[in-house]
Amino acid sequence: MNTTTTTAARVAGSDDGPETQPGPVPELVIDDVDVFIDGVGPQTVVMVHGWPDTPALWDGTVAALVPDWRCVRFHLPGFDLARGPRPMSQSDIVALIARIVDAVSPDQRVTLLLHDWGCAFGYTYAKRHSERVARIVALDIGDVGSRDYFESLGWREKLMIAGYQLWLATAWSLGPRAPGLANRMTRWMARRIGCRNDPALIGWEMNYPYAMRWFNAFGGLRGAGQAERLIDEQLPGLFVYGRRKPFMFHSSRWVRHLNRTTGCAAKSLDTGHWIMKQKPAEFHAVLKDWLANVTQPASTPKA
Repeated sequence: MNTTTTTAARVAGSDDGPETQPGPVPELVIDDVDVFIDGVGPQTVVMVHGWPDTPALWDGTVAALVPDWRCVRFHLPGFDLARGPRPMSQSDIVALIARIVDAVSPDQRVTLLLHDWGCAFGYTYAKRHSERVARIVALDIGDVGSRDYFESLGWREKLMIAGYQLWLATAWSLGPRAPGLANRMTRWMARRIGCRNDPALIGWEMNYPYAMRWFNAFGGLRGAGQAERLIDEQLPGLFVYGRRKPFMFHSSRWVRHLNRTTGCAAKSLDTGHWIMKQKPAEFHAVLKDWLANVTQPASTPKA
């Protein structure tokens, strides 16, 4: 493992911006991935973003949590466009998350805060490293691997999901040969589905998870963790989803199950997919209330 430790500027009001912004110097660099750490709380929350985002997705959430929590965030490989394409297999991404968690919280289990593809990779990390996870907060992506979810979708929803995902997977395939076209395809789709990130920060390099899903690239997604098999009384979870979407990424049956399970909850907000940006005050209130009342983590047993 290649780990470099540095000191980041985290002084509010400094030239580097507010303390919740990932500064130019990360706290850690692990396998050429910058890891940003804010706050000095006794417990650690590890935030994993999805497509087509960066650690900046969590700026507002860090600001809300940092008085009480130590917040850790990083780029998924390939999502830091300044470093070029870096597709990874599911196992390699999970191994990277494991190295980050072990570096930032060697003695205590962590809370995972996940969104979009961060949910997919975070669920798989929790499946393979359950002893390192105290609880999961998942945003908008739920039991997508379940039969209940598949049967809940009509043909129109199935076509819409396949359409946008295959579009992005195709853009990934075109990227090495026609990067301009691939970027235009990717940015058009991002705008189409409601992402308002700066287009310059969105690139075809981010699309490889869709190629994993549809083209079995980089080993595909075999053995992925499934939310409905992970989150329960032994591993508490909060699921927050947006109601204002043409289709959901969860089944209503799973939501009912969560709300009947001790330590778990499911909440809907009047948002689209980017809950933390579209209704930040409401989301952060739900998040902080649940974190304050869920069972506290135990130290990770030593081998």
